Amino acid sequence: MKVLVDTPVWSYALRKQNADYQQVVSLLENLIKDQRALIIGPIRQEILSGYSDLHKFKILREKLSFFENTPIEDIDYEKAAELCNDCRKKGIQGSHTDFLICAVANRINAYIFTTDKDFLHYRKAVSLKIYNNRIY
Repeated sequence: MKVLVDTPVWSYALRKQNADYQQVVSLLENLIKDQRALIIGPIRQEILSGYSDLHKFKILREKLSFFENTPIEDIDYEKAAELCNDCRKKGIQGSHTDFLICAVANRINAYIFTTDKDFLHYRKAVSLKIYNNRIY
């Protein structure tokens, strides 16, 4: 089972040293060891954004370079728009990146590993597989 890892999870592992997130970090470490952790370009961009210190940016970019981007296909953008529309019909708002994550995960039959509670709302309108949602 492959797992598309969302930005907050990567951030906990790469930026923060907080005991509150140790369970999340441990789960990510296990996924990495098992070669099941996936990333897409927009998540990589979100992780790297906000670093005005070029040295820290380069260190983080180097760490992320070990993970190949899972390809995003044209159909994923169309599916993301469809998922967004389905959620809107039910009064659920979300970001374009979140819906793209959902679309890619659906196409490749992967779970989504996130601590972002918005994904629990999306699940009310669209089919998603959330990885170990007991942690939040």
